[in-house]
Order: sequence, then structure tokens, then C-alpha cells
Amino acid sequence: MPGRPRGRGGGGSAGGAAPLPAQPRSRPGGAVRTAVPGPDRVLWDSGVPPAVVLVPGGAAWPGGAKGRTVRDFSASKFHQVLCIGMQASMTESRRKAEPFYWLSVAKPKTSSEIVNEARDVLRTKPTLIISEKKDEASVFLPTPPPDAAEVRKVSSAWKGLLRTTSQKDLFSAKAVPLDQNEVKLDFEEPAMMMNNLDRSNNNCLAEQKLYTSFNDESRQLICNEHTSRSGTEDSMEGTPGKFSLQLQGERSALVKYGLKDETGVNEWEEEDFFWHTKILPILRELEKREDNIEHLCLACTKLYQALDEGNMLGKRFKRRNVLLKTLYKLVDIDSDPLSLKLAKIILAMKVDGKNLLGVCKLAFKICRNKKNDFIVQNDTLLDYLLQVLWNEDLQANNEALVYCMAAIKFMSENDALLYKMVSKGAVEMFLELMKQINNIKEHDTYFSKLSHLLVQVTATLRILADCPLARRRLSDSGAIPELCVALEQRGSDKDTCIWIVRVLSKLSTYNDFCAALADCSRCYVLFLALLNKYQKQQDLVIRIIFILGNLTAKNDQSREQFFKEKESINTLTSLFQTYYELDLNALTWHHDRKGKGKKDGKYPSKAEDVLIKLIRVLANLSIHPKVGTALAAAHPLVGLLVTVLEYKSVDACEELVINAATTINNLSYYQVENSAVQNEKLRIAEMLVKMLMSYNMDAVVEAVRVFGNLSQHHEIRDFIMQKKIYKFMIALLDSKNREVCFPACGVLLNLTVDEDKRAFLMEEGGIGKLVDCLQDFGPADWQLSCLICKTLWNYSEGTTSTASCFGGDTDTLLLLLTAFLDEEVELECSLDRDIKDCQRIYWEREFKPVAEKLLDRIQSHHSSS
Repeated sequence: MPGRPRGRGGGGSAGGAAPLPAQPRSRPGGAVRTAVPGPDRVLWDSGVPPAVVLVPGGAAWPGGAKGRTVRDFSASKFHQVLCIGMQASMTESRRKAEPFYWLSVAKPKTSSEIVNEARDVLRTKPTLIISEKKDEASVFLPTPPPDAAEVRKVSSAWKGLLRTTSQKDLFSAKAVPLDQNEVKLDFEEPAMMMNNLDRSNNNCLAEQKLYTSFNDESRQLICNEHTSRSGTEDSMEGTPGKFSLQLQGERSALVKYGLKDETGVNEWEEEDFFWHTKILPILRELEKREDNIEHLCLACTKLYQALDEGNMLGKRFKRRNVLLKTLYKLVDIDSDPLSLKLAKIILAMKVDGKNLLGVCKLAFKICRNKKNDFIVQNDTLLDYLLQVLWNEDLQANNEALVYCMAAIKFMSENDALLYKMVSKGAVEMFLELMKQINNIKEHDTYFSKLSHLLVQVTATLRILADCPLARRRLSDSGAIPELCVALEQRGSDKDTCIWIVRVLSKLSTYNDFCAALADCSRCYVLFLALLNKYQKQQDLVIRIIFILGNLTAKNDQSREQFFKEKESINTLTSLFQTYYELDLNALTWHHDRKGKGKKDGKYPSKAEDVLIKLIRVLANLSIHPKVGTALAAAHPLVGLLVTVLEYKSVDACEELVINAATTINNLSYYQVENSAVQNEKLRIAEMLVKMLMSYNMDAVVEAVRVFGNLSQHHEIRDFIMQKKIYKFMIALLDSKNREVCFPACGVLLNLTVDEDKRAFLMEEGGIGKLVDCLQDFGPADWQLSCLICKTLWNYSEGTTSTASCFGGDTDTLLLLLTAFLDEEVELECSLDRDIKDCQRIYWEREFKPVAEKLLDRIQSHHSSS
């Protein structure tokens, strides 16, 4: 009795811990192996049940940039202020000729008087005159032209006083030791970075001198000019030509006509007061307590709270450079809790360029250490790293984003942080980042550099794929198509391909993702191309094969679509041959060493693992009639399957042998011309006997199933009788297990086709065991009951006496057949409606016709006897 082809599942997940280019931290877990289910089932690798927590939309980032509005000054306005400053140095006689009011400098004034006078002057506006040139406006002050000598004098004085406060190169080149062509995540010890900071402290701390007293004639002018994000961090934002001018000292008498209103002066006063009363004392405290980590951490906490309270987080804080310099001096202290506090404040100040790279390295160093999980979990570093990931330019800050993403990857290994980042929309953020990377084409100079960032993104997605909350986000955001695009673009980069395939292999264990992957029409082409290109890269090959096994496990369309791809079967055959040889060589090596270095028998070797999953794909493909017919005639492929049964024992690798037997069973179902299975049937039968002799029940059942199909050929029936295998089949009827009894009964049915082989049933007590099976399963399984009746029908052909044919089981058989043909009995035995409908159809079409004929034959000969 031939059995329908069945699919096979794979053992274990193809996932793993994501590495980092330097000093990766290992986590418990790794590849997960599952028990081999019953051979009649299509095995499907399952995952944790999905659930979801939605991310609130439009949530503001914590610790975002806070600061004051900076007014924009045009070049003409700057010229106006410059002219006003020049007027302040002119002689008294010269001043009398001008129509403007000038502040008196006859004697020193208090700060309050200076501010009041400045407010009075702000009420006086200069005259705006539009020039005759088109689209050009400037401010002219109606003053007599100064002589050339005075202009030169004032100009020289101006150049001496004009200084640009910059934070350029706070992290020196030594802080970024990575080669431009290769990103290495080795965190350089902060001491080397800080040595360069110490050498530049005198310049950067010059602002502290602003609070010293000046003589009556001195005035100090500070000009803070904004520079580009690539190299510097300044106290205010703007563009070249936009300036904020301040006169500092006890006699700040320079008047800014029309540039500040009363609110601006008040804001500056408030910030200045807050700096002196709240921030500066904490900075001094930080400088004094370098020997006490606990006090430094507490001071950093107070500093962050004070900065947040004073709206001084971000780029617009005027004394930002002084603050950052103080923090950078503490980075070289070897304390992860302190580094965490410092990193959070520095990120909150919105640094960029090399400073951003340095702080991302610092965050990576902290998160890499598993011991820091608790302190990271109870802080807001994650929020700032996600903010960096979302806001920073992909190309300009590629290296910093690599370290940032690597730190987030380590965080994702902590369950609490993982759920937190998912709730903050991290999944969507990672996919958006992947889309941006995918938009960079291969000819672009940044294409290869972005591979390192893509590795970190996909490594993090692999961890998130285990989380039910994250999987819904991945599904809703269209993760599968984007991963396929990335895989196609990065096909020449083996390492990147491995991590993309890791994500796909995990997601393919869930039905919705598997369906989405099947809808990607080019996925099979991509997988075949990678298999051909990286045939001996076991870690990549095994995951692609794993994915193909999941795709072909339940979807008949996927089976056909893969089969239609060019060279698909040849690719699988080539892989089979390659890994068979690798496994055979490994066996020879172990044998030569007489067991030394022998692999752990509990788990398959790498080559065996590839073969297990590869044969599973073949078994699933063979379920499709068109594909199965073609595979049955593929002699090299069938030859390799038989070879596996020859050189591998069940004890050596159970799953590999059982998968090979299942595939042969599926292929033996197809009766085609030039069938390789039929040509090898006697060789296969010899291998099956070894499986029957094992103590593994799954292997025994699989071998019986193959005999069920092969016993349609008289050569195999003769082989079964010659080897006494029929006795084994009769003994299996006592198992009371449907999965065992059904294939055993199929073999017995085929044996009764030959008249000269029917007598064995009575000799070995086969009739009584068949009747017992009919009584045990009966209405619960009309398919098996039908098979039993067909066997008894064949067996009783040509009989003249039921007593001699069925012996003492005749009356029991009559009672059972009469009862089972009663429609009311059939209806009572099925409770579930769907099962009841299916059972009714099978009872009417299959069981009833055979049972009625068998009952008539028994009754007719029973009455005559």
C-alpha cells in the first residue's frame, strides 16, 4: 500500500549571538535544538507566541535640545555694530558733532547702572536707508568720515580683541584610531584621549577669566562664531556672518543698537546668574573630588538636573565649551558608573563630529560589559543613543553610528531594555536606518563603509526577532522586503549576508513572515546565488537551507516556484555532494585517530547539520507531484540519499538517517519511468533492514513506511518473505499505536496480493491481530479499518470455508463488521463536526464498500460450513 509523500522538518533554530568586530560579549543560549517529531508530520520550527505593545506616536525625545532663540545678524548689521564700536574711541570734540547719545565714562559704574543705561539706549533706533542697488539693504550711521589713521588704529585694536571660542579637536586624532577603510570596535582607553584634552585646557578655559575685574579704560569684546558640525562645537548656532557680541567687565559700555531687546538682556542675565549659582559650584566640586567616584557620580547627577532645570542642555548654551571641557577631563577615570553619567550629559549637549564619535565609543565600552546591565537599565542612556541614531547624518557620522548601534545591540540582550526600546519605536527606527543604507548604491563611496553599520543593525534585529512585541512591529513595518533588498545589494559581502540571513532564518519560523518571504519573487534567486557563491561557508549555507525548508514545508506554490528556478535541483545536488564528502572525510579522520577527538554524539557535526536540513528541503519539495516526479528520476540525488543510509547508522546521527528515509519514501510513491528509486529498490531494502534492527522507534516506523511503498514490487515482496520481515510487521500490530499499525498493515496488504504468500498470516497469528486492530481503532479511524478489511479480503480470496480461513476469529469479525456498517454507530463515534463530515465521506466511499463485500463473503461461507 503506497503512502503519500510527507514533508520533513528541521532540528533547531539557525539563530546565534551577534558578534562585534572586537571583544564580543558572549551570552547564554546559541543554537536551540528541538526533538524530532513523528515522521507523519511536516515539522515546523516554532517560536515564542507573538504579542505587541504599540509605540505612542509623536513622543518627544527625553533630554532633547533646550536653549534660547538666537537672533540672526546680517553682514550689514554687523558692520553697523562695528561702526558703533569705532565711534566709542573717538575724541570728545568729535562726539559733540554727532546726533547720538553716548554713555559717559567719567567714572566707574555699577553693573546695575550699566544695564539701565543699555536699556535706555536700546530704545533709540538707527535709521535704515535702502541703497539704490537692487535687493540690497544696509544700515548707515550719519557720522563724519573718520581719518585713515584712526580707522587703522581702531581696526588693529579690534583684531586683537576679536577671538573665536571653539571646541575644535576636543578629541584628538588619537581618540579615533580606526583605519578609514576598516571599522574596528576596539575602544581606545580614555587616557589617551584625555592627554590631548589636557594640553588644550588653557585655551578652552579662558572663559573663566571673563569674571575678573577690568580697569576703567579696558573693554573686552568676545565674538562667538558658529562653525560647521564636522569639526567644532560652539556656544551658539548660526552661520558665518552671524554673531553675538558681548561687552564684559565692570564697564561694559558698548551699546548694541537695534540688536537686542529688553527680553534678550533679561535672558542673558538670568543665564549668567544661573551659571554662577547652580552650575559653576558643581563644576568646581567635580574638579575637587576626582578621588571619590561616588561623590563624582552624585555631582554628575546634580549637574544633569541643574542643566535640565536651566534649559542648558543642547547646543545653544553659551558656556557649553567650558562645561564639556570639565567633563572630558573626567573621562579617563576608570569607572563605568561615572562614564555612564558623563556619556549621558555629553550626549545631551548635542555634540557632533569627533566628539560624538568619542562619546559613542564610551557608551559602547559601558554597554559591552554585561555587569553594567543594571546601571544602564536604570538610566536614560538608551534614549540619547536612539536620538543619535535618529538625528545624525548617516554618511557624515557613519563611524559614530556604528559604535552607537553596537551599544544598542548589547542593550537589546537585556530583556528589560529590549522591551523598553521596542516601546520607544526602536524597531521602526532600525528599519528606517536600513532603508537609508539600502538607498546608497554600490557605486557610491560610502557603500562599503556602511556595511559595518548594517551588520550591527541586522544583529540587533536578530535579537529583537525573539521578542513577540518586536515581531509585530517588524511585520507591520515590512521588514522582509527590506531585508531582501539589503541581501541582494550586499551579496558580495559574506559577513553582512550572514547577519541578514540570520534574521530571515529566525523570522521564517513564523507563518506570517514565511508568507511575506514567499511573496518576494526574487528571494529564491538570491538564495540560490548565495548557495552557489558560498558553497563551503557552512554558517551561511545552513541558514539559507533552513529558510528554504520552512518555505517549502506548507506552501505547495513555494515548492513549485523554487523548482522552476534555473539550476535549483542541480544546486541542491552539488551541495549534497560537497557536504557528504566533508562528513565522510571527518569520519575517516576520527577512525584513523581511533576515537581521539571524536565529536559529541549528542549533537550532529556541522556537515551533518547541513545534510539534515538539505534533505529536509528535498523531502518537502517531493510532496508536490510535479517536483516529486522529477526528483524520483534524479539518479545522482537518489544515489546520495541511499549512500547516507549506507554509511550512517541511526545511533550515529538519528535525524539525518530518518530524514533520508522519509525522502526516499516520498520519492518511492511516484511510479515513473526510469525511476531511480525503483532501480535502487533492493539496495534500499538492505539498508532498511538495518533500521528495523535499531532500538529507535522513529527509525523503525520510517523503515516500515518505505517498505509499504516498495512492497508494491514483487522483488521486494520476495525479499520480505526471504528475510522473514513479515514476522516483524505482524508483531508491530500489537503496538496499539496508529502510527505504527497503519504502515505495518500496508505491508501485509501488499504481501497478500501474491497467493503463495497468504498462508503466513494464519501461521504467525496475523488474522487475530488484524481483528484486534479493527476492534481497537474501528470507527475512530475508518482509513485504518478500511486497510484491515482490504487485507482480509485479499487473504480470503478463493476460500470455501470461513472456519478454516479465519479460525476462531470468525464470529468476532462478523460482529464487528455488522456493527461498523450501522450508520448510527458511525455518527455516534464522531463528535467534532468537521471530523464527522470527513469521516462520513471516508466511511461511505472507502470503508463501507469493502466491509460489505467482506461481510457477504464471510456470511455466505459461514452458513454453508
